[in-house]
Amino acid sequence: MLRRTVAAFDNWTVAPMTLDELKSHLLADIPLARAMALDLAGWDGRTFVVTAPLEPNRNDKGCAFGGSLASLMTLAGWGASVLRLGERAEGAEVYVQDSHIRYLAPVWQDIVIHAFSDDEAPEAFAAAYLDRGRARTHVQAECRLVDGTVAASLSARFVAIDPKRPRPAS
Repeated sequence: MLRRTVAAFDNWTVAPMTLDELKSHLLADIPLARAMALDLAGWDGRTFVVTAPLEPNRNDKGCAFGGSLASLMTLAGWGASVLRLGERAEGAEVYVQDSHIRYLAPVWQDIVIHAFSDDEAPEAFAAAYLDRGRARTHVQAECRLVDGTVAASLSARFVAIDPKRPRPAS
């Protein structure tokens, strides 16, 4: 088995792990991820790929349920944000701050989500977190069909917060 060191959450914080360990934590700590049969297909340092079978995620018409697509894209965006922080930000708490979803075509197949940062300087997210104890990143997630067509997309902002640092005064 190929082990790739990545970052994941341990009690909702970042800690170095393999993709298999990240999957175990997602399935153990987020019941919806388990119900959707989420699987992690890979991380290449830029793009995080999440998959799920159609059957537990279908609606009454037989295509993918919009709520499942929204949840899977959000989880993929969260995972991409956590992975970008890497080992340098152990202990970070990562949250989705806001998101916008577009549904473009029905999904009649197993679900494949690609999540990636649309920030120009990916290292800036981790650097800002290490410097200030808080950072934001923009993430795109796409549900792609077999032919590459984007069936749904999410544009989101995720924040990383160091729980050990005092919050700035408002």
